[in-house]
Amino acid sequence: MSWPVPDTLMIEPTESESKAELDRFCNAMISIRKEIQEIEEGRQPESNNILKNAPHTIHTLVSTEWDKTYSREQAAYPMVELQSRKFWPSVSRLGKCSVIQHRKCIHYMSNVCFRVTDDAYGDRNLVCSCPPIEDYVDN
Repeated sequence: MSWPVPDTLMIEPTESESKAELDRFCNAMISIRKEIQEIEEGRQPESNNILKNAPHTIHTLVSTEWDKTYSREQAAYPMVELQSRKFWPSVSRLGKCSVIQHRKCIHYMSNVCFRVTDDAYGDRNLVCSCPPIEDYVDN
């Protein structure tokens, strides 16, 4: 996969990909298109739908609170064939939280927080919330 143009995705399978894996990928794309169509036709709301809230972690699926407009089963297995072969994401979308994760800042050798500026641009616009550089200067 590559992103040769902003906001696009190019898929170029190699000979190492099996026909079964290519079929699985095509089925996933068809399923996603059907989910988009449900939103376009008003059968799912624009702000709270299976695509907007994906990926669904195990933690999300088993939590007591469920305010989604679709079932937990739909969230866990949007395609029937996933019931026997499922990849479980460890995190949900980054834009849902204000502080993402403490990480070691290599340049300044200190812990920093990365956060999303807002949810409008998804996970692509991370901002380092390091203190100003002046705070790192030894007096």
